[in-house]
Amino acid sequence: MSLLTLIDAELAYGLQPLLDRASFTLQSGDRIGLIGRNGTGKSSLLNAIAGRIELDDGEIKKKDALSIALVEQEPELPPAPTLRASLMLRGATDIHATAHDDRERWRIEARLIEYIHRLGLDEAADPLQISGGERKRGALALALALAPDLMLLDEPTNHLDIDGITLIEELLTKQTLIVITHDRAFLNRVATRIVELDRGMLRSYPGNYSAWEARRAVELSAERTASRKFDRFWQQEEAWIRRGIEARRTRNAGRVERLEKLRRARTARRESIGKVKLHLDAGERSGKLVAELTDVSKRFGDKQIVDQWSMRILRGDRIGLIGPNGAGKTTLLQLMLGTLAPDEGTVRVGTSVQVAYFDQMRATLDPEKTLAETISPGSDWIEFNGERKHVMTYLGDFLFPPQRAEAPVKTLSGGERNRLLLARLFARPANLLVLDEPTNDLDIESLELLEATLQEYAGTLLLVSHDRAFLDNVVTQTLVAEGAGKWREYVGGYSDWLQQRPLAARSEAVQLSRSDSADSNTPKRAGKFKLSFKEQRALTSIPVEIEILESEQQQISDQMSRSDYPRENAERVKTDRQRVAEIEHVIAAKFEQWSALEARSKTD
Repeated sequence: MSLLTLIDAELAYGLQPLLDRASFTLQSGDRIGLIGRNGTGKSSLLNAIAGRIELDDGEIKKKDALSIALVEQEPELPPAPTLRASLMLRGATDIHATAHDDRERWRIEARLIEYIHRLGLDEAADPLQISGGERKRGALALALALAPDLMLLDEPTNHLDIDGITLIEELLTKQTLIVITHDRAFLNRVATRIVELDRGMLRSYPGNYSAWEARRAVELSAERTASRKFDRFWQQEEAWIRRGIEARRTRNAGRVERLEKLRRARTARRESIGKVKLHLDAGERSGKLVAELTDVSKRFGDKQIVDQWSMRILRGDRIGLIGPNGAGKTTLLQLMLGTLAPDEGTVRVGTSVQVAYFDQMRATLDPEKTLAETISPGSDWIEFNGERKHVMTYLGDFLFPPQRAEAPVKTLSGGERNRLLLARLFARPANLLVLDEPTNDLDIESLELLEATLQEYAGTLLLVSHDRAFLDNVVTQTLVAEGAGKWREYVGGYSDWLQQRPLAARSEAVQLSRSDSADSNTPKRAGKFKLSFKEQRALTSIPVEIEILESEQQQISDQMSRSDYPRENAERVKTDRQRVAEIEHVIAAKFEQWSALEARSKTD
């Protein structure tokens, strides 16, 4: 059943359209992953669907009495004596709309208390004193307690640790929702459909994120080919009309009119947004020993953060720190760098260590300074990899146009501040790179580019992240908090840790995975195995089959768009429509089959 339909939606701030006659339909049971570059309008679209802002044009049709719960990227909680009371105030309007008597209101409050506890929160906590992650979990608890027809979630995994993220995934698999997130593992487990917001248009793809990646790569290649052909034809026409007197005598009005149409089409065609250009200068090599911790302990009050921990960090190590919020990951980083003294034990920092530190709170950014001053104080030039680059050009590499260079940092969004901090870090040579939650607020494309850059980085890397795919793709060893100040080192990334961790924790995870909903989109990894001959052949042949089906679909669509097509007999029209729908269904099934086989083949 259709819950919501967006028809020819238009929305713009300034000259840049965020929605450009965009359309899509949401069905009951859909779990849509809304993806796109930072600044394309994803959050604005959620606010429009929630009724918080008005479209400039177009229409949003909703099912009668459709209940919607929106959890913003940075949710605000009203002042109240306790977190529970604050959440009840936040949801007062929705509770009044859905609870027709005191009994139903009590049921909602009971569900709220249940979800507060399941998400590890203290219902008696002061809402003004809790962290950003606790505010996000509180808002999610309220949304789940309201049991709306549609949930709208803006970056629900930000500020959550891995345990919190996996719990949220489990709770959302039976909801109808639209979610904005850069967490690819989350999208693979939760999403049943990916909707991409790109240059004002919404494109819908069946399946999870892995299926979207495969299909989108084919589409982008076809789009680039079509653009090159268009540009070549346009240039030929421009050259013809400028040939001089002789050409002007012979040219015909039809060709001139066609050229004018080409010019208008090229002007209207919005190019893909540029890509961030990341380059890391590892500077001079550090000594072989970067840091050595011997019997180090650290305690804050009654909480033991590190207990008798010893380790050596060597040049070229790529270490990921994993643990729940509050486990002390940032504290351990500071101990490793020698910026925080241990209560017991010794820390020795190696020679020639040049540190670049990415602070998850962005405290190193002065909100009053301009972007240019932040990147290169007192100079218009940056020395980078032995070359000089103008600060405007360098900012352009991180998608900041020249007119933004003199804007103060305080005007930037969260994602833009992350990009600026990365730009500042990468402007200086460093052989020890320390990244504390660098992925928050980055779009997926920038995230994948950061991954590729870090993979080529020649220095030593210390990384704190709750992004499981990012950890798998970047680090070679993990350091895991196991409670009571105990830490343990494992070889590999997050997925490798899951396989190596103690049997008690692993059996608990097996029980959890067995209780997961059957419609989870991520293939379960149950150890290493090889594809059969038949499966190997299917892995090779499915992309060809999809291409043939898409070609047939395009041919039918071309026929149906002919001006004389409505004059075809009714049976032919009906048959064509049924075939187009059937092909779409088969293509979606084949993409899911191919995605599953591809994932399994990588575990060989």
